[in-house]
Amino acid sequence: MVLKCRGIRGATTAEANTQEAILSSTKELFKALVDANAIQGDDIAAVFLTTTADLNAEFPAVALRQMGWDQAPLICGHEMQVPDGLAQCIRVMVLVNTEKGPGDLKHVYLRGAVNLRSSGTS
Repeated sequence: MVLKCRGIRGATTAEANTQEAILSSTKELFKALVDANAIQGDDIAAVFLTTTADLNAEFPAVALRQMGWDQAPLICGHEMQVPDGLAQCIRVMVLVNTEKGPGDLKHVYLRGAVNLRSSGTS
């Protein structure tokens, strides 16, 4: 058994710049990532969460704490402001210790972010 630290990406959009919308969208995204990759609490090395600058009503990490992920190190930040970038976007990168190879990991893109992966943007 050889564990490697691998990154799993995901993104979604929030309907509004409100605490409720940010927390709801973040919970939906993180649950989908956890379910798709069978992530256990001990697997997580760290979680990076970002929002576009137009989402500042709440830290998305609060959603993970509310879900019971209280042992994982979390950090939030803002994405770069790129012209014509997707608005009201929440992105996540979960670093997990896993035996899975990169091709076995499932990246999750929801709501308005479904086209990010196929368009070459992150």
